[in-house]
Amino acid sequence: MEVMKRRLGTLAAVLYLACGVAVADEGMWLFNSAPVQRIKAKYGFAPSPAWLDHLRLGSVRFNNGGSGSFVSADGLAFTNHHVGRECVQDLSTKEKDYIQSGFLAKTNVEEKKCPALELNVLQEIEDVTSQVQGAAKPGTNIAEAGQAQREMMTQLEADCTRKSGLRCELVTFYAGGLYQLYKYKRYTDVRLVFVPEERAAFFGGDPDNFEFPRYDLDIAFFRVYENGRPAYLKAYLKFSHGGVKEGDLVFVSGNPGRTERLLTLAQLNYLRDVQTPFTLEALMQRYQALKTFAAESTENFRIASDDVFGYENALKAYKGRYAGLMDKQLMDNKANGEAALRKAVDSNPKMKSEYGAAWDAIAKAVQRQEQLFTPYYFIETLGGFAGSEPHLARLLVRVAAEKPKPNNQRLREYGQARLPSLEQQLFSTAPVHKALDTVELAASLRLMQEKLGPENAVVKQVLGGRSPDVVAKEAIENTKLNDVGYRKQLYEGGLQAVEQSRDPLIVLMRNIDPEARAIRKQWDDEVESVLRDSGTLIAKARFAVQGTDMYPDATFTLRLSYGAMKGYQQNGKTIPYSTNLGGAFEHAARHGNQAPYELPKSWIDSKAALNLKTPYNDVSTPDIIGGNSGSPAVDKNGEVVGIVFDGNIQSLSWDFQYDDRQGRAIQVDTRAIIEALRKIYRADALVNELMSGRAKAATKVMPAK
Repeated sequence: MEVMKRRLGTLAAVLYLACGVAVADEGMWLFNSAPVQRIKAKYGFAPSPAWLDHLRLGSVRFNNGGSGSFVSADGLAFTNHHVGRECVQDLSTKEKDYIQSGFLAKTNVEEKKCPALELNVLQEIEDVTSQVQGAAKPGTNIAEAGQAQREMMTQLEADCTRKSGLRCELVTFYAGGLYQLYKYKRYTDVRLVFVPEERAAFFGGDPDNFEFPRYDLDIAFFRVYENGRPAYLKAYLKFSHGGVKEGDLVFVSGNPGRTERLLTLAQLNYLRDVQTPFTLEALMQRYQALKTFAAESTENFRIASDDVFGYENALKAYKGRYAGLMDKQLMDNKANGEAALRKAVDSNPKMKSEYGAAWDAIAKAVQRQEQLFTPYYFIETLGGFAGSEPHLARLLVRVAAEKPKPNNQRLREYGQARLPSLEQQLFSTAPVHKALDTVELAASLRLMQEKLGPENAVVKQVLGGRSPDVVAKEAIENTKLNDVGYRKQLYEGGLQAVEQSRDPLIVLMRNIDPEARAIRKQWDDEVESVLRDSGTLIAKARFAVQGTDMYPDATFTLRLSYGAMKGYQQNGKTIPYSTNLGGAFEHAARHGNQAPYELPKSWIDSKAALNLKTPYNDVSTPDIIGGNSGSPAVDKNGEVVGIVFDGNIQSLSWDFQYDDRQGRAIQVDTRAIIEALRKIYRADALVNELMSGRAKAATKVMPAK
């Protein structure tokens, strides 16, 4: 049955749709509660525990917000060009721009170390719900209970890391109905192996983004190292030799970032009326400032290209989210589903007594959220202080203040378990571009001044009667935080060094920190604690009414989705499930071979050698969202048949409700990847490694380049 083929008429059906119980191919399922029988009933295939374990261990989380997979026993990792783009940009120079030219390491020695990239592989999941929920003692108020639970979460992470040696993250599901420790193996020596030119990876540019048909080679290969040698992996995903056809079952294993399918109507209205319109305005303001900066010179264009790409992508994604929130049928479904669940709760005296007040409590907390949102955004989350150096300054000021505290009393992001990743960020050798930081800081200060008003205490403190442009220019010109050595000196010097520093950005962050912490405490006590407490009650109500056969909202943790290779109907036309390589050349010709529809010279020169009928980009029904970029798509054999790089425009409302009438995941077909690597990029060693699962063995320790 496909979702929303017809208007749902029964109370049970509305409740199903609105409350997270999966229908059709819906679901971002936890690996430790995969819907095996549901898959078997529809597709005749039941993944075994060993099959699921292998896929989990072969899947990778990129710490910069994407997904990936291991595809050889010798540490070869596979993701999207746009997920790996930050590393490629960091490794590029004015003389050698790998974003434009692409990159291929023909030997291990030529592989280049990414300055700040970390890859995580999920090793184990441990349920700790009783410990976290039990930390809130009877008789304490909601704010005190929330603080106690945060302290317990920080301590559990630290204890787990100390005992296991792994990266441990405590993940909240169902708004507090379930807590689990996710234990990851970390790889921090990550080296670039291959990326194509941006013109091939992002062919069609922003106009084609979130559209289909598509013709993008959005891929990148990296290699993880341990002790100076390529890491040997027991679990990796083989590349398929046969590919897929229409109707075939495929699985997607990735790390979707965030969905809001289980929010209450009050929370959705807040997103629609407050947060999303504001976010769109802020994104557009910064995007316009960056576009102006990028147009001023070739070098400005190069150093700003990653941020410009990110803003363009975010703007289109948020517009899609907003369209979903403005869709009357979607919001009516949510309202009807909430009413149905509340009616079921109210009809049972025991449930009404335990859970009935939760929705009104959340509605009241959301009113407070609306009041706090603007100062919280600008001051605590640094929405008013954009740029890499201001963010480094905040990290140094906060970590200096937090590290001397007992671990469980720190802000959670500075807990002992999280320090290794924070240190990697602080000590990254990635280039810092002061001209870019100046533009970003000035733009964000202007918006903060406009939204908070010139009489706001923080605005007056930061600007002191001067213009945002002047303040940004002086702060960025005079800070030394672009120097890794200086950052290490401050970090190792601890609280005394940070308090004595006269660096302008350190001084700025020190000065605003009391107000930022005060706003955060209000947010934690009056918003987050209430949402967690009442959200837990609503989760228990759902479990009581519907059972536990449901998936939680996305949390940038590993999930399993499944579905079929399948086209769709749009404007009376059938959109086939797949394009081919020849279509890329035809698409370029239709647009006069002009940017962003200009194929690289390597493609033009190799056209005669290519099999133009090779499947290129495909669409399928697995449930995905932002963060799934780079996710492997595998067949029943667990072999990689594609790599997810996008969803179509109709899938953007999946943040709130899955609907597979037209919404689709988009992937690069592995057959096109092999064809391009062999015949365009002459990457024979890489192809041989993908096809065999092994690379030519390294005979000595390889230093990082």
